Amino acid sequence: MPPRTPVLDSRLPQVGTTIFTVMSALAQQHGAINLGQGFPDFDCDPKLIDAVEAAMRRGDNQYPPMAGVPALRQAVADKIAALYGHRYDADAEITITAGATQAIFTALLAVVHPGDEVIVLTPCYDSYLPNIALCGGIARTVPLRDDFRPDFAAIAAAITPRTRALLINTPHNPSGTVWSEDDMRALDALLAPTDIVLIADEVYEHMVFDGAQHQSASCFAGLAARAFVVSSFGKTFHVTGWKVGSVAAPAALTAEFRKVHQFNVFTVNTPMQHGLAAYLADPAPYRNLSAFYQAKRDRFRAGLAATRFDILPCSGSYFQCVRYGAISDLPDTDFCRWLTERVGVAAIPLSAFEPDGRQRGVVRFCFAKREATLDAALKRLAAL
Repeated sequence: MPPRTPVLDSRLPQVGTTIFTVMSALAQQHGAINLGQGFPDFDCDPKLIDAVEAAMRRGDNQYPPMAGVPALRQAVADKIAALYGHRYDADAEITITAGATQAIFTALLAVVHPGDEVIVLTPCYDSYLPNIALCGGIARTVPLRDDFRPDFAAIAAAITPRTRALLINTPHNPSGTVWSEDDMRALDALLAPTDIVLIADEVYEHMVFDGAQHQSASCFAGLAARAFVVSSFGKTFHVTGWKVGSVAAPAALTAEFRKVHQFNVFTVNTPMQHGLAAYLADPAPYRNLSAFYQAKRDRFRAGLAATRFDILPCSGSYFQCVRYGAISDLPDTDFCRWLTERVGVAAIPLSAFEPDGRQRGVVRFCFAKREATLDAALKRLAAL
């Protein structure tokens, strides 16, 4: 018999290669400036590298505890208490994860059973809906308003007896919208009479601009009691390739989370955990991050003002969305391909974040780049 490769019945038949991979490859092919995929083109603080190297040389190279290195879990608990006023138990309520995407997927696996419904606010990060499908859950998508703010009447209308979880993201990717204290209190009131679990994707928590404060689910007792709060060291410290994140949740939720986590990844890179724990002793890097990225945002927006793009508000994250209707009537994916191939700047179409491919005539740029990179991209965009 000749060799035979089995034919698989795909668990994700509608899923192909992500738009981020596609656009980054297209940017490389055409020598374009990549403002598409959300990662910095500058290095992290050398002190962080030194801390990881010290851990390696000290011999911290074997398996750590499944839930994470105790010193790092304690550092995370201390940071949340200092910033948001809620004290998590480092032993029972903080888990170190292989990035935020794994954290969100593991939280869903821990709470969602086949047939359960999960409310997702769209546009949303592209892993959410496939994660829910892999759990056997049913995604109930609720569009954000045209200004990308939550529509609480629509969220309330989407709740059914089968609703198991709600997934929110603030600061928001892709729009850069930041939820207000009033938004979070409205969410608290909405969920209070229910047993719905909240999964709060807060990976851009330290990138909030114009004097505003990040309103973590940890700040609100009612939300903290039902929430998995997800954060990302990769986003915060410019090391996205390290894929290290954290989850804070009440002990009962954490216990179920860890049951899945131990058979999902079991644990996370040891020396990087020790290095991050040492680095977190100084709060300045994350406390100064909003000012760091606001300067980049302001520089980029000032440059965009000289182009034909319509600049949308950006209150947080490191993404800037623009309307391009004055330049082209192409669908957004086609426009991004044209922009990459002909103009030499890569962006991400907003329809990639919409479950139905909804067209808003909007694309997303990432400004987590060196000033020289941003200036070079702006020069090309100004020529449109």
